[in-house]
Amino acid sequence: MKHGKKYQESLKLIDMNNLYDPQEALDLCVKTAKAKFDETVEVHVRLGVDSRYADQQVRGAVVLPNGTGKDVKVLVFAKGENLDIAQKAGADYVGAEDLIPKIQNDGWMPFDVVIATPDMMGVVGRLGKVLGPKGLMPSPKAGTVTPDVAKAVKEVNAGKIEYRLDKTNIIHCPIGKASFGVEKLLENLNTIMDAIVKAKPAAAKGQYVKSCAIASTMGPGVKINPSKYGN
Repeated sequence: MKHGKKYQESLKLIDMNNLYDPQEALDLCVKTAKAKFDETVEVHVRLGVDSRYADQQVRGAVVLPNGTGKDVKVLVFAKGENLDIAQKAGADYVGAEDLIPKIQNDGWMPFDVVIATPDMMGVVGRLGKVLGPKGLMPSPKAGTVTPDVAKAVKEVNAGKIEYRLDKTNIIHCPIGKASFGVEKLLENLNTIMDAIVKAKPAAAKGQYVKSCAIASTMGPGVKINPSKYGN
């Protein structure tokens, strides 16, 4: 893939063979975010586990102290008074069985997070093939299957994100916008890394955090020294 002039200029600032301290890495990441829009900064963490095994899964959710900088659209599956509670808490969309054909047949998906009360999971389960591949299926582990929909909605709007392993044993997570600056991004990075380290499965052997890198949407990746995270 051929990169543009801005990317090539940014690349000159980074030693691709170096493992940087987190603060230094973020400083480089912010400096190399040169697009005309406010780029999202993401962290990519490769773990020494095997996602094929249930006892080596790493998944959870955490509230970033400075949020993600993204306007997140929340859908809540509920019934009765919980519909009203979810709406008052700030949910963008609420509903029950009536939403199934809209999502299944019409491809209606203007939301980023799906929350459901436990009594709705029989209904939401029908959307597994649609929501699952997009990482939108509600789960108790991520706090998105809960009887307390008000709390769940407020946490998402406050900057709660979910982290989970992909098939290559890597976790990809947004930690904010380049405009946040190094200090706020570092707070968010430390929060997500602490959560990932605490979620280490008992079955994991050897080095847990194999590699860690950050990158803005259009910028080059910057490697962080994984030993900073308790290996």
